Amino acid sequence: MKCLKFLAAIAMLMMAAACSKSDAPELAPADPADSVGVDSVDVTFEVRPDGWTITREPIRTRGLDADGKAMTDIWVLDYVADTLYQQKHQSSTDDDFGTVAMTLPVGTHHIYFVASRGSGASLDTDAHTLTFTKVLDTFYKDLALNVQASTNGAQAVNLDRVVTKLKLQFTDAIPDDAATFNVTPATWYYGIDYLTGEPTAAATSQTTTITIPASSIGKTGEYLNLFGFSSATEWTTDIAFDCEKSDATVLGAATISSAKFKRNRVSAYSGPLFSSNGAMTLSLNTEWDTELTGTW
Repeated sequence: MKCLKFLAAIAMLMMAAACSKSDAPELAPADPADSVGVDSVDVTFEVRPDGWTITREPIRTRGLDADGKAMTDIWVLDYVADTLYQQKHQSSTDDDFGTVAMTLPVGTHHIYFVASRGSGASLDTDAHTLTFTKVLDTFYKDLALNVQASTNGAQAVNLDRVVTKLKLQFTDAIPDDAATFNVTPATWYYGIDYLTGEPTAAATSQTTTITIPASSIGKTGEYLNLFGFSSATEWTTDIAFDCEKSDATVLGAATISSAKFKRNRVSAYSGPLFSSNGAMTLSLNTEWDTELTGTW
């Protein structure tokens, strides 16, 4: 399974010799907005009670990409006792993209990571979902971390792919007047429950329209991709698709019954869309027309 890697800079918590673990501050949920965008590089914070110090140090990492496509967003959500304690969001325009610095008080944390290049993201922490208007390659990790005074300041986290991809390949040539492809799965998932990694935000018969590039016109073997969230357990759905002219005239249509999908798998289907068998068949008409008669 292909994985992505980035480094989450976890704060090293130092405890004074006169302070015991029973003196640890209570973990009260913070306003998630207060934790976003905090500059934690080379800064030492003092927190109550006296004698506790939290040191955060910078680390560096490579950019995140898969199959030649770079991720554009990272979400990190830190839970303590099933309550959201803090959250962070990074975009690829941030200088520190891929390096996430957080302050973690001593105790047990459940930290959830999502890296994606999808668009139209909507985070709902009440429903613990992350939903996209357009799903593209997405990776996820659920990390349980028991933070102690001796916790290493750098943690390497490997994220696993949580999407599937439908690949439709056309074995006949795309007509000159073709304008768009329309793909309509009977059921498709546009979101993820970040506490479980399972797909959510199921949509029924929702159509995705794809504009056909001029470079594909007249060519055979062209294909299109549709990403969606998937579970590790194989599931099936019907897929209807067609090609239209700019005036919405349908040039060809087909349906795949019970197409199979699974997390981190490509489901590839191929066939003709604009002709019965995708090839030109030759035959001979051996019947003679009416004779032409005359005399000499």
